[in-house]
Amino acid sequence: MTYRPKSDFLSVMMSRGYLADCTDYQGLDEALSAGTVTAYIGYDATAKSLHVGHLLNIMMLRWLQKTGHRPITLMGGGTTKVGDPSFRSDERPLLSPAQIDENIAGMNRVFARYLDYGEGPQDALMLNNADWLDGLNYLEFLRDIGRHFSVNRMLAFESVKSRLDREQSLSFLEFNYMILQAYDFLEINRRHGCLLQMGGSDQWGNIINGIDLTRRVIDHEVFGLTSPLLTTSDGRKMGKSAGGAVWLSADMLSPYEFWQFWRNTTDADTGRFLKLYTELPIEDCDRLGALEGSDINAAKIILANEITTLLHGAEAAQAAEATAREVFEHGGVGDDLPTIEVTAQELAEGISIVQLIVRAGLAKSGKEAKRLITENGARLDDEPLTDAGLMIDAGALKSPIKLSAGKKRHALVKLEG
Repeated sequence: MTYRPKSDFLSVMMSRGYLADCTDYQGLDEALSAGTVTAYIGYDATAKSLHVGHLLNIMMLRWLQKTGHRPITLMGGGTTKVGDPSFRSDERPLLSPAQIDENIAGMNRVFARYLDYGEGPQDALMLNNADWLDGLNYLEFLRDIGRHFSVNRMLAFESVKSRLDREQSLSFLEFNYMILQAYDFLEINRRHGCLLQMGGSDQWGNIINGIDLTRRVIDHEVFGLTSPLLTTSDGRKMGKSAGGAVWLSADMLSPYEFWQFWRNTTDADTGRFLKLYTELPIEDCDRLGALEGSDINAAKIILANEITTLLHGAEAAQAAEATAREVFEHGGVGDDLPTIEVTAQELAEGISIVQLIVRAGLAKSGKEAKRLITENGARLDDEPLTDAGLMIDAGALKSPIKLSAGKKRHALVKLEG
């Protein structure tokens, strides 16, 4: 891409690696240069927290606000009742309204760490598409909105085509999702003058639909911008770890584990992730990313500290680094390790080391925990753990014990109270 943007926002998007595609570079650039632009990203409320896979787009909203524009976080209180079929092999489980509301509340707490919400011209807005989708009249919607959509064109979108090519069922409920998402863009443009929808590149088809619908219904020019779907240098989907999703809520993943996820970044990804997930100047990101050998570890600590500070605060980042140093450099326990508590009753009945490894999140199942032990990957208080049948009693928990899976994943087990 050879386009040279005039606006600060597009310059940041292009120079730091956020940009995969844009519907009209020059038109959007001119709008961004002329005044405050309102832009949104939609999030379906499928879990109680956002995860690292969402963080790239959250940073885009943050940069939008930092460069003088207004971000909207659109919560899919309505669309979550349908479920986005994009690049999925099956239909999403349907959630109750109460579950959706609970999930939205948890996600809002994460957004508040990155964006400033309020009533000012550049303050972020939190919207919920249930406000306009829940009250739709079906026949009116079909007549006024549905007539603008070509089924032939919808079938050609890659997200739908890939599902049909594998001869996997696509319900009419899910097929409606892309119409509802397009309608969101139309409504937010009507209500808030929103000119731009952003999202991952898997949302390109849905974004194009919204732009086309807004032009057809109210003859407004709007824009779309997508970010790349990130994988790590070793080919893994961004945001997945051995223990599952890397959540952004401290209730679901401790700040130490979050910090450790970034500290474990591969050498090849360090410079790229510094540009995408921190606000350090690009020259510093390039310099740190170019370090080699043991020196790159210092860059990874900076990466982990910067990202953890944004989400959990500087104090949490410092505590995580101190714990890591204590655990890895000195073989100690550390103050900030993820901790599980067991009750006196559980100890009286006897609790197996395999159960504790699973509860600590060091293995997903008892079978995986046993394999970890037999393959010499587990440690108890920094000593090799070889007995998969070991039972833990009250005597063993007079003081906390430390469990480890490999060299980098640790947890504490202690008596409740």
